[in-house]
Amino acid sequence: MSDIVPEGEDLRQAIRWISGRRQEAPGTPLSALVEEAAFRFDLSPLDQEFLMGFFRKAKGPVNTDRSG
Repeated sequence: MSDIVPEGEDLRQAIRWISGRRQEAPGTPLSALVEEAAFRFDLSPLDQEFLMGFFRKAKGPVNTDRSG
């Protein structure tokens, strides 16, 4: 099984950040988290679109631990 890994460290950091926030506050709308991540990590509108699709497909927090 191959993982979808976006190019660019900013996107990887945003995915980790959004995943953590979804675990801390599961009721927070995805759109609000993506908007805040875009501001925090200086993401483009295309990056924001990618994040929305990525998390909609994931249907939950993403494990970004690369140890296993």
